[in-house]
Amino acid sequence: MRHLILGAFLLLLVSCAPRGDSEEGAGRTTVGMVFDVGGRGDKSFNDAAYHGLELSRDSLGVDIVYIEPTGEGADREAALRQLATDPDVSLVFGVGLLFSEDIAEIAEEFPEKRFACIDYLAPDGGRIPPNLSGIVFEDRKGSFLAGAIAGLVTRTSSVGFIGGMESSIIRRFEEGFAAGVKFVDPDIDVISGYIGMTGSAFTNPAKGKELALGQYARGVDIIYQAAGASGLGVVEAARKTGNLVIGTDRDQEDLAPGYVLTSMTKAIDRTVYATVEQALAGEFNGGRINVFGLDGRYTDYVYNDRNAGLIGAEVHEKIEEIREKLMAGELESE
Repeated sequence: MRHLILGAFLLLLVSCAPRGDSEEGAGRTTVGMVFDVGGRGDKSFNDAAYHGLELSRDSLGVDIVYIEPTGEGADREAALRQLATDPDVSLVFGVGLLFSEDIAEIAEEFPEKRFACIDYLAPDGGRIPPNLSGIVFEDRKGSFLAGAIAGLVTRTSSVGFIGGMESSIIRRFEEGFAAGVKFVDPDIDVISGYIGMTGSAFTNPAKGKELALGQYARGVDIIYQAAGASGLGVVEAARKTGNLVIGTDRDQEDLAPGYVLTSMTKAIDRTVYATVEQALAGEFNGGRINVFGLDGRYTDYVYNDRNAGLIGAEVHEKIEEIREKLMAGELESE
């Protein structure tokens, strides 16, 4: 029954997608996307991916369809299969590490289709299907930069980290952040916490706020959150207590102007766009891990006129020096 409901929902989405009429739309490419837990509106990971889908539609002329998750996203496999069996869909995105196993299996079943997984977690020693692009970012290095900023700006010598689901990828954020803090000042304390052990940990802003308030009460003045929609609670806690927060995945300054020190950004939108563009040009990079890192600023941090007063020109200059060393391999982010 759940598959039937999901199928009916997809048919509704497809019928509403801007395909054009039978003559103008003939031969057009359709790109599909299945969102991670939390769906659109998380002001972070999923919204960035959707923006890339919109850019592809508006600038490259493709048609788009998408599926929102239900609950903890247990229907990932069914959603991917629905898009894969749609004869009009030629490229399917899975948004998030939790898609990794399912999307690899579906890619094997549909070798004529192309697939891409954002934050793909490759199996140990496992084969990546030739029609699957595993997209990853240098999140450890980006988090290192976030930690260096926090270490240079903190006034209490105590900073915090709050992750969503405790997993290997989110631990990379924590480890990179702590390494960056300790690089600039080994005496700074780093307090860490996780919201949960399942996908729902990315959709619990109340818990995020609770953990953040606890850290701020212990003397932390800057928290780096990597928690999806749960991070909205961390941002609210920063606003409520007058402390600072570091956002993730995209620039989150607009959520709490004056309280967002910076954001560790992953240009998920540009990556989605680039992947669609490559597929249209017959240059799809399947069967491999594709890294979008500091080079080209696909992985980066935010410094602009809105947060320059919080970071300061001197700190920014130091962070750029650190960034150059990370790119040159002169500095390790672990």
